[in-house]
Amino acid sequence: MVSSLGWTLVVLVVVCWILAAWFGWLEFAYVTVALLLLLVISAVFLVGRLNLDVRLDVDPLRVSVGDSAAAQVVLVNRAKAPTFALSAEVPVGLSTARYTVPPLRPGSEHSEMAIIPTKRRGVIDVGPVTTQRGDPFRIFRREVHWSERYEVFVHPRTVMIESLGSGLLRDLEGQTTNDVSMSDLAFHTLRPYVAGDDRRYIHWRSSAKASATSGQDQFLVRQFLDTRRSHIGIIVDVDAQSYESEEDFELAISAGASIAVRALTDQMDLTITCGEHAAVQPMPHTALDTFSRAGFEGAWSLAKAANRVNQLASDVSSVILCTGTRATLPQFLRAKAHLAPEVTVLALCARGGAPVALRETSGISVLTIGALADMQRVVAAGAAA
Repeated sequence: MVSSLGWTLVVLVVVCWILAAWFGWLEFAYVTVALLLLLVISAVFLVGRLNLDVRLDVDPLRVSVGDSAAAQVVLVNRAKAPTFALSAEVPVGLSTARYTVPPLRPGSEHSEMAIIPTKRRGVIDVGPVTTQRGDPFRIFRREVHWSERYEVFVHPRTVMIESLGSGLLRDLEGQTTNDVSMSDLAFHTLRPYVAGDDRRYIHWRSSAKASATSGQDQFLVRQFLDTRRSHIGIIVDVDAQSYESEEDFELAISAGASIAVRALTDQMDLTITCGEHAAVQPMPHTALDTFSRAGFEGAWSLAKAANRVNQLASDVSSVILCTGTRATLPQFLRAKAHLAPEVTVLALCARGGAPVALRETSGISVLTIGALADMQRVVAAGAAA
């Protein structure tokens, strides 16, 4: 890379050479030769390749808000000759950590540490490590990228809450539907046997009574109603217009993440959507990674997100809309219209400092919380009810 000073010198060389050639001014010829020598001498410092082992260690790759995380840069000289002093850079999020690496003897190493900020939820890009070397006049610079780029996930704050099956969402054992089935857990009624029915479901005692009453051989078989395994869908509203402040958005994400962790602990099926980012049947760390990636995206409405949940998991049984207090009931209803009629919808509205409130309207439960600790109280109250 050529610095601005280098390009200035190149332009001066051309100008002085032209003036010396056209007008025969020896002074400009001397200046031209001096500047050319300076450029050549500066370029000599870039000759040769560095024989280094550069390692970037980031630990841990997943942390919660406020936890400590750091990156270590280790440089080892594998050449048979010592190196000159180098400059090294490590991008950490939006900032860059810069170091001066002293001359290294053959086989020696040098290490530096970079602190990763974890005060806010998000995904922080760390790396790659870039070394720079150049001339003392800073005319030329040579950069080499040595390591890979890592992603450090800063997960949102979460709280442990009561089991969802005995709290706000009482379907841990599965929801009974109106779909008739020949093999399930929810017994519905008896009906006459027809060819092709499984004989294991013949109710012999009732069949004997029916045969005795009618005087003809008659078999009755059990008929069941389908039950659905609990499948929780969590939608984080990424429209900035739905929130009073960015802190309310973070509160909504933390509430959704707390529910996701509880659902996975209860071994429920789970689907998460946060705008462009989605996860179906995720592992716990993958679920929290999805919440870490969430950000404001104006193109994603609650209705569009609900439609995506319906496409990703058509068997979803309960959907939780994590949003702010500026979201309106018509928005909730449009979102519910994209889901199956039997799906339970809960709108969780976050606003810092707001009192806890729960109301039922148009078949949708609307819950307002003012702090993350309210989740424990609300779910515990639901379990005791």
